[in-house]
Amino acid sequence: MFDADPHGVAAAHRASSAALYDDEQQAWLVLRHVDVAAMLRDPNLRKDPAAASDGPYTQALLADDHSMLFMDDPDHRRIRSLVSQAFTKRATEASRPRIQTITDAILDSIDVTTDSVDIVSSLAAPLPITVIAEILGVDPTDLADFKRWSDDMALSFDPTLNADEAERVAASDVEFRDYVAGAIGARRANPHDDLIGGLVAAQDEDGSQLSDAEAISAVALLLFAGNATTTDLIANGLLALLQNPDQLTALQSEPSLIANAVEEMLRYDPPVAVGDRIATTDFELDGCPIKSGQWLWLGLSSANRDPAFHTEPDRFDIQRDPVQQVSFGRGKHLCLGAPLARIETQIAISSLVTRFPRIRLADPSIAPSYKYVPGFHGLVDLRVVLT
Repeated sequence: MFDADPHGVAAAHRASSAALYDDEQQAWLVLRHVDVAAMLRDPNLRKDPAAASDGPYTQALLADDHSMLFMDDPDHRRIRSLVSQAFTKRATEASRPRIQTITDAILDSIDVTTDSVDIVSSLAAPLPITVIAEILGVDPTDLADFKRWSDDMALSFDPTLNADEAERVAASDVEFRDYVAGAIGARRANPHDDLIGGLVAAQDEDGSQLSDAEAISAVALLLFAGNATTTDLIANGLLALLQNPDQLTALQSEPSLIANAVEEMLRYDPPVAVGDRIATTDFELDGCPIKSGQWLWLGLSSANRDPAFHTEPDRFDIQRDPVQQVSFGRGKHLCLGAPLARIETQIAISSLVTRFPRIRLADPSIAPSYKYVPGFHGLVDLRVVLT
Protein backbone atom coordinates (compact mmCIF):
# COMPACT_ATOMS: atom_id res chain seq x y z
CA MET A 1 0.00 0.00 0.00
CA PHE A 2 2.78 2.45 0.87
CA ASP A 3 4.62 1.72 -2.37
CA ALA A 4 1.52 2.43 -4.46
CA ASP A 5 0.62 5.66 -2.66
CA PRO A 6 3.46 6.74 -0.33
CA HIS A 7 2.19 10.29 0.14
CA GLY A 8 -1.42 9.31 0.86
CA VAL A 9 -0.56 6.54 3.31
CA ALA A 10 1.93 8.74 5.16
CA ALA A 11 -0.54 11.61 5.41
CA ALA A 12 -3.21 9.29 6.82
CA HIS A 13 -1.03 8.01 9.66
CA ARG A 14 1.77 10.51 10.36
CA ALA A 15 -0.21 12.82 12.65
CA SER A 16 -1.32 10.00 14.95
CA SER A 17 1.66 7.65 14.90
CA ALA A 18 5.42 8.00 14.63
CA ALA A 19 5.71 4.60 12.94
CA LEU A 20 3.67 1.76 11.46
CA TYR A 21 4.49 -1.92 11.95
CA ASP A 22 4.48 -4.25 8.95
CA ASP A 23 3.61 -7.71 10.31
CA GLU A 24 4.46 -9.52 7.08
CA GLN A 25 7.96 -8.04 6.74
CA GLN A 26 8.47 -7.53 10.49
CA ALA A 27 9.67 -3.96 10.08
CA TRP A 28 8.73 -0.49 11.32
CA LEU A 29 7.94 2.26 8.81
CA VAL A 30 9.11 5.54 10.39
CA LEU A 31 6.99 8.48 9.25
CA ARG A 32 8.05 11.78 10.83
CA HIS A 33 10.82 14.06 9.61
CA VAL A 34 12.40 14.56 13.02
CA ASP A 35 12.84 10.78 13.48
CA VAL A 36 13.83 9.95 9.89
CA ALA A 37 16.49 12.69 9.79
CA ALA A 38 17.93 11.62 13.14
CA MET A 39 18.03 7.92 12.24
CA LEU A 40 19.73 8.58 8.90
CA ARG A 41 22.63 10.12 10.85
CA ASP A 42 22.59 7.78 13.86
CA PRO A 43 25.97 5.96 13.91
CA ASN A 44 24.57 3.28 16.21
CA LEU A 45 22.09 1.97 13.67
CA ARG A 46 23.28 -0.75 11.31
CA LYS A 47 22.88 -1.66 7.63
CA ASP A 48 24.33 -5.18 7.41
CA PRO A 49 21.41 -7.67 7.36
CA ALA A 50 23.55 -10.07 9.37
CA ALA A 51 22.81 -7.78 12.34
CA ALA A 52 19.03 -8.04 11.84
CA SER A 53 16.49 -10.43 13.30
CA ASP A 54 15.34 -13.26 11.06
CA GLY A 55 12.44 -12.37 8.79
CA PRO A 56 11.42 -12.11 5.11
CA TYR A 57 13.31 -8.86 4.47
CA THR A 58 16.44 -10.12 6.21
CA GLN A 59 16.34 -13.42 4.33
CA ALA A 60 15.90 -11.68 0.99
CA LEU A 61 18.97 -9.52 1.58
CA LEU A 62 21.13 -12.33 2.98
CA ALA A 63 20.30 -14.45 -0.07
CA ASP A 64 21.89 -11.82 -2.29
CA ASP A 65 25.54 -10.88 -2.69
CA HIS A 66 24.85 -7.51 -1.08
CA SER A 67 26.97 -4.51 -1.92
CA MET A 68 28.21 -1.60 0.13
CA LEU A 69 24.59 -0.43 0.28
CA PHE A 70 24.14 -3.02 3.02
CA MET A 71 27.55 -2.83 4.67
CA ASP A 72 28.76 -1.28 7.90
CA ASP A 73 32.19 0.13 8.63
CA PRO A 74 35.00 -0.65 8.18
CA ASP A 75 34.06 -2.46 4.93
CA HIS A 76 31.60 0.24 3.89
CA ARG A 77 34.17 3.00 4.41
CA ARG A 78 36.88 1.04 2.57
CA ILE A 79 34.86 0.39 -0.57
CA ARG A 80 33.06 3.74 -0.62
CA SER A 81 36.37 5.60 -0.43
CA LEU A 82 37.57 3.83 -3.58
CA VAL A 83 34.39 4.36 -5.59
CA SER A 84 33.67 7.91 -4.43
CA GLN A 85 36.63 9.41 -6.31
CA ALA A 86 34.59 9.30 -9.54
CA PHE A 87 31.57 11.01 -7.97
CA THR A 88 32.96 14.08 -6.27
CA LYS A 89 31.14 17.34 -6.92
CA ARG A 90 34.13 18.61 -8.91
CA ALA A 91 34.26 15.48 -11.07
CA THR A 92 30.55 15.54 -11.81
CA GLU A 93 30.51 19.28 -12.54
CA ALA A 94 33.24 18.67 -15.11
CA SER A 95 30.91 16.21 -16.84
CA ARG A 96 28.22 18.85 -17.55
CA PRO A 97 29.28 19.54 -21.17
CA ARG A 98 29.29 15.84 -22.01
CA ILE A 99 25.88 15.29 -20.35
CA GLN A 100 24.50 18.26 -22.29
CA THR A 101 25.82 16.76 -25.54
CA ILE A 102 24.22 13.39 -24.77
CA THR A 103 20.93 15.09 -23.86
CA ASP A 104 20.89 17.15 -27.05
CA ALA A 105 21.50 14.04 -29.15
CA ILE A 106 18.65 12.20 -27.42
CA LEU A 107 16.28 15.14 -27.93
CA ASP A 108 17.33 15.34 -31.59
CA SER A 109 16.27 11.71 -32.03
CA ILE A 110 12.73 12.15 -30.68
CA ASP A 111 10.02 11.91 -33.32
CA VAL A 112 7.96 15.04 -32.69
CA THR A 113 5.50 14.24 -35.49
CA THR A 114 3.66 11.65 -33.39
CA ASP A 115 0.55 12.54 -31.40
CA SER A 116 2.38 12.01 -28.11
CA VAL A 117 5.77 10.93 -26.79
CA ASP A 118 6.64 8.78 -23.79
CA ILE A 119 9.29 10.83 -22.00
CA VAL A 120 10.32 7.89 -19.81
CA SER A 121 11.45 5.70 -22.70
CA SER A 122 12.58 8.55 -24.95
CA LEU A 123 14.63 10.66 -22.50
CA ALA A 124 14.47 9.77 -18.80
CA ALA A 125 15.69 6.21 -19.35
CA PRO A 126 18.35 6.53 -22.08
CA LEU A 127 20.14 9.55 -20.57
CA PRO A 128 21.23 8.06 -17.21
CA ILE A 129 22.19 4.67 -18.63
CA THR A 130 24.34 6.34 -21.30
CA VAL A 131 26.07 8.57 -18.74
CA ILE A 132 26.77 5.87 -16.16
CA ALA A 133 27.96 3.50 -18.89
CA GLU A 134 30.52 6.07 -20.04
CA ILE A 135 31.71 6.58 -16.47
CA LEU A 136 32.10 2.84 -15.97
CA GLY A 137 33.83 2.47 -19.34
CA VAL A 138 31.20 0.32 -21.06
CA ASP A 139 31.47 -0.19 -24.81
CA PRO A 140 28.59 1.77 -26.45
CA THR A 141 27.62 -1.35 -28.39
CA ASP A 142 26.79 -3.02 -25.05
CA LEU A 143 24.38 -0.30 -23.92
CA ALA A 144 21.26 -2.32 -24.76
CA ASP A 145 22.45 -5.18 -22.58
CA PHE A 146 23.30 -2.80 -19.75
CA LYS A 147 19.83 -1.26 -19.93
CA ARG A 148 18.24 -4.72 -19.81
CA TRP A 149 20.40 -5.79 -16.87
CA SER A 150 19.62 -2.57 -15.01
CA ASP A 151 15.86 -2.98 -15.55
CA ASP A 152 16.05 -6.54 -14.26
CA MET A 153 17.97 -5.37 -11.19
CA ALA A 154 14.99 -3.13 -10.43
CA LEU A 155 12.62 -6.07 -10.87
CA SER A 156 14.64 -8.12 -8.39
CA PHE A 157 13.11 -5.96 -5.62
CA ASP A 158 9.58 -7.04 -6.60
CA PRO A 159 8.33 -9.90 -4.37
CA THR A 160 5.44 -10.68 -6.77
CA LEU A 161 7.57 -11.95 -9.66
CA ASN A 162 6.29 -15.12 -11.28
CA ALA A 163 8.60 -18.08 -11.96
CA ASP A 164 9.46 -17.00 -15.51
CA GLU A 165 10.26 -13.43 -14.43
CA ALA A 166 12.38 -14.63 -11.52
CA GLU A 167 14.31 -16.95 -13.84
CA ARG A 168 14.94 -14.10 -16.29
CA VAL A 169 16.14 -11.78 -13.51
CA ALA A 170 18.49 -14.48 -12.20
CA ALA A 171 19.86 -15.08 -15.69
CA SER A 172 20.46 -11.34 -16.17
CA ASP A 173 22.36 -11.22 -12.89
CA VAL A 174 24.67 -14.00 -14.05
CA GLU A 175 25.19 -12.33 -17.44
CA PHE A 176 25.95 -8.98 -15.81
CA ARG A 177 28.44 -10.39 -13.32
CA ASP A 178 30.18 -12.39 -16.03
CA TYR A 179 30.43 -9.25 -18.17
CA VAL A 180 31.95 -7.16 -15.36
CA ALA A 181 34.32 -9.97 -14.41
CA GLY A 182 35.50 -9.97 -18.01
CA ALA A 183 35.90 -6.19 -17.97
CA ILE A 184 37.97 -6.42 -14.79
CA GLY A 185 40.21 -9.02 -16.38
CA ALA A 186 40.61 -6.91 -19.52
CA ARG A 187 41.61 -3.84 -17.51
CA ARG A 188 44.04 -5.83 -15.45
CA ALA A 189 45.78 -6.79 -18.69
CA ASN A 190 45.31 -3.40 -20.35
CA PRO A 191 44.57 -0.53 -17.89
CA HIS A 192 41.80 1.90 -18.80
CA ASP A 193 41.07 5.40 -17.46
CA ASP A 194 37.48 4.67 -16.37
CA LEU A 195 35.75 3.69 -13.15
CA ILE A 196 36.17 -0.06 -13.61
CA GLY A 197 39.82 0.54 -14.45
CA GLY A 198 40.15 2.67 -11.33
CA LEU A 199 38.71 -0.07 -9.15
CA VAL A 200 41.14 -2.57 -10.63
CA ALA A 201 44.07 -0.20 -10.07
CA ALA A 202 43.04 0.18 -6.44
CA GLN A 203 43.27 -3.51 -5.76
CA ASP A 204 46.23 -4.95 -3.91
CA GLU A 205 47.98 -7.85 -5.56
CA ASP A 206 46.26 -10.28 -3.20
CA GLY A 207 42.88 -8.52 -3.48
CA SER A 208 42.77 -7.55 0.19
CA GLN A 209 41.89 -3.91 -0.49
CA LEU A 210 39.08 -4.69 -2.93
CA SER A 211 38.20 -8.16 -4.08
CA ASP A 212 36.84 -8.89 -7.55
CA ALA A 213 33.50 -9.85 -5.97
CA GLU A 214 33.35 -6.50 -4.16
CA ALA A 215 34.24 -4.64 -7.34
CA ILE A 216 31.48 -6.43 -9.26
CA SER A 217 28.95 -5.63 -6.54
CA ALA A 218 30.06 -1.99 -6.53
CA VAL A 219 29.55 -1.75 -10.29
CA ALA A 220 26.12 -3.41 -9.93
CA LEU A 221 25.09 -0.82 -7.37
CA LEU A 222 26.36 2.06 -9.50
CA LEU A 223 24.56 0.71 -12.56
CA PHE A 224 21.24 0.44 -10.74
CA ALA A 225 21.55 3.61 -8.65
CA GLY A 226 22.94 5.57 -11.58
CA ASN A 227 20.18 4.49 -13.93
CA ALA A 228 16.80 3.50 -12.47
CA THR A 229 16.57 6.08 -9.70
CA THR A 230 17.71 8.97 -11.91
CA THR A 231 15.23 7.90 -14.57
CA ASP A 232 12.48 8.09 -11.95
CA LEU A 233 13.69 11.45 -10.64
CA ILE A 234 13.58 12.99 -14.13
CA ALA A 235 10.12 11.58 -14.87
CA ASN A 236 8.62 12.35 -11.44
CA GLY A 237 10.02 15.87 -11.57
CA LEU A 238 8.69 16.57 -15.03
CA LEU A 239 5.26 15.25 -14.05
CA ALA A 240 5.19 17.65 -11.09
CA LEU A 241 5.99 20.53 -13.44
CA LEU A 242 3.33 19.55 -15.96
CA GLN A 243 0.71 19.12 -13.24
CA ASN A 244 1.55 22.62 -12.01
CA PRO A 245 1.64 24.78 -15.15
CA ASP A 246 2.40 27.94 -13.19
CA GLN A 247 5.64 26.35 -12.01
CA LEU A 248 6.53 25.25 -15.54
CA THR A 249 5.96 28.81 -16.73
CA ALA A 250 8.10 30.16 -13.90
CA LEU A 251 10.97 27.85 -14.86
CA GLN A 252 10.72 28.69 -18.55
CA SER A 253 10.70 32.41 -17.67
CA GLU A 254 13.67 32.09 -15.32
CA PRO A 255 15.85 29.09 -16.32
CA SER A 256 18.28 29.80 -13.46
CA LEU A 257 15.65 28.32 -11.12
CA ILE A 258 16.46 24.80 -12.36
CA ALA A 259 18.82 23.88 -9.50
CA ASN A 260 16.27 24.86 -6.85
CA ALA A 261 13.52 23.24 -8.92
CA VAL A 262 15.31 19.88 -8.85
CA GLU A 263 15.68 20.11 -5.06
CA GLU A 264 11.93 20.70 -4.84
CA MET A 265 11.32 17.74 -7.15
CA LEU A 266 13.42 15.60 -4.82
CA ARG A 267 11.36 16.77 -1.86
CA TYR A 268 7.98 16.57 -3.53
CA ASP A 269 8.15 13.12 -5.16
CA PRO A 270 11.49 11.34 -4.64
CA PRO A 271 12.42 8.21 -6.60
CA VAL A 272 13.40 6.39 -3.39
CA ALA A 273 10.50 6.39 -0.94
CA VAL A 274 12.16 4.41 1.86
CA GLY A 275 15.62 3.98 3.34
CA ASP A 276 16.51 1.38 5.95
CA ARG A 277 18.47 0.84 9.13
CA ILE A 278 18.63 -1.85 11.83
CA ALA A 279 17.97 -1.12 15.49
CA THR A 280 20.84 -2.18 17.78
CA THR A 281 19.03 -1.64 21.09
CA ASP A 282 15.47 -1.76 22.38
CA PHE A 283 13.87 1.68 22.51
CA GLU A 284 10.49 3.37 22.32
CA LEU A 285 9.60 5.79 19.54
CA ASP A 286 6.64 7.86 20.73
CA GLY A 287 4.87 4.77 22.04
CA CYS A 288 6.13 2.38 19.34
CA PRO A 289 8.17 -0.45 20.94
CA ILE A 290 11.25 -0.94 18.73
CA LYS A 291 13.25 -4.09 19.44
CA SER A 292 16.94 -4.66 18.81
CA GLY A 293 17.46 -6.33 15.43
CA GLN A 294 14.26 -4.98 13.90
CA TRP A 295 14.34 -3.21 10.57
CA LEU A 296 13.53 0.48 10.53
CA TRP A 297 12.17 1.58 7.18
CA LEU A 298 12.79 5.30 7.06
CA GLY A 299 9.99 7.03 5.14
CA LEU A 300 11.94 9.53 3.03
CA SER A 301 8.90 10.64 1.06
CA SER A 302 6.89 10.91 4.29
CA ALA A 303 9.57 13.03 5.97
CA ASN A 304 9.71 15.28 2.91
CA ARG A 305 6.03 16.10 3.28
CA ASP A 306 5.78 16.29 7.05
CA PRO A 307 3.76 19.46 7.87
CA ALA A 308 5.50 19.64 11.23
CA PHE A 309 8.71 20.48 9.35
CA HIS A 310 7.67 21.90 5.97
CA THR A 311 5.29 24.78 5.24
CA GLU A 312 2.50 23.68 2.88
CA PRO A 313 4.31 20.41 2.14
CA ASP A 314 1.85 19.23 -0.51
CA ARG A 315 2.36 22.35 -2.60
CA PHE A 316 4.94 22.07 -5.41
CA ASP A 317 6.94 25.31 -5.43
CA ILE A 318 10.21 25.56 -7.36
CA GLN A 319 11.01 28.83 -5.56
CA ARG A 320 10.62 27.29 -2.10
CA ASP A 321 13.33 28.70 0.15
CA PRO A 322 14.96 26.82 1.63
CA VAL A 323 14.23 23.42 0.12
CA GLN A 324 15.12 20.74 2.67
CA GLN A 325 14.82 17.09 1.68
CA VAL A 326 16.21 13.77 2.84
CA SER A 327 15.78 11.98 -0.49
CA PHE A 328 19.48 11.15 -0.86
CA GLY A 329 19.79 10.10 2.77
CA ARG A 330 22.21 11.66 5.21
CA GLY A 331 25.32 10.75 7.15
CA LYS A 332 27.87 8.20 6.02
CA HIS A 333 25.37 6.46 3.72
CA LEU A 334 24.53 9.66 1.83
CA CYS A 335 23.89 8.70 -1.81
CA LEU A 336 27.20 8.54 -3.62
CA GLY A 337 25.72 9.57 -6.95
CA ALA A 338 23.68 12.53 -5.66
CA PRO A 339 25.75 15.21 -7.47
CA LEU A 340 25.51 13.32 -10.77
CA ALA A 341 21.76 12.70 -10.42
CA ARG A 342 21.20 16.40 -9.75
CA ILE A 343 23.15 17.48 -12.82
CA GLU A 344 21.50 14.94 -15.14
CA THR A 345 18.04 16.00 -13.96
CA GLN A 346 18.83 19.69 -14.24
CA ILE A 347 20.10 19.30 -17.80
CA ALA A 348 17.38 16.88 -18.94
CA ILE A 349 14.44 18.94 -17.71
CA SER A 350 15.79 22.40 -18.55
CA SER A 351 16.75 21.26 -22.06
CA LEU A 352 13.38 19.61 -22.64
CA VAL A 353 11.18 22.51 -21.53
CA THR A 354 13.38 25.02 -23.38
CA ARG A 355 13.37 23.14 -26.68
CA PHE A 356 9.65 22.35 -26.41
CA PRO A 357 8.06 25.35 -24.69
CA ARG A 358 4.52 24.08 -25.41
CA ILE A 359 5.11 20.72 -23.69
CA ARG A 360 2.02 19.41 -21.89
CA LEU A 361 0.47 16.18 -20.67
CA ALA A 362 -1.13 14.15 -23.45
CA ASP A 363 -4.18 13.41 -21.28
CA PRO A 364 -4.29 15.11 -17.86
CA SER A 365 -7.37 13.04 -16.93
CA ILE A 366 -5.37 9.79 -16.86
CA ALA A 367 -3.92 9.02 -13.43
CA PRO A 368 -0.16 8.35 -13.44
CA SER A 369 0.81 4.68 -13.44
CA TYR A 370 3.67 3.68 -11.11
CA LYS A 371 5.95 0.66 -11.21
CA TYR A 372 5.63 -1.77 -8.32
CA VAL A 373 9.14 -1.89 -6.90
CA PRO A 374 9.03 -1.88 -3.08
CA GLY A 375 10.78 1.13 -1.58
CA PHE A 376 10.95 2.97 -4.91
CA HIS A 377 8.52 5.30 -6.66
CA GLY A 378 8.75 5.74 -10.41
CA LEU A 379 6.43 6.13 -13.38
CA VAL A 380 5.74 3.35 -15.89
CA ASP A 381 5.44 6.00 -18.60
CA LEU A 382 4.76 9.70 -19.08
CA ARG A 383 3.09 10.62 -22.33
CA VAL A 384 3.37 14.26 -23.38
CA VAL A 385 2.62 16.45 -26.37
CA LEU A 386 5.66 18.42 -27.48
CA THR A 387 4.30 20.71 -30.21
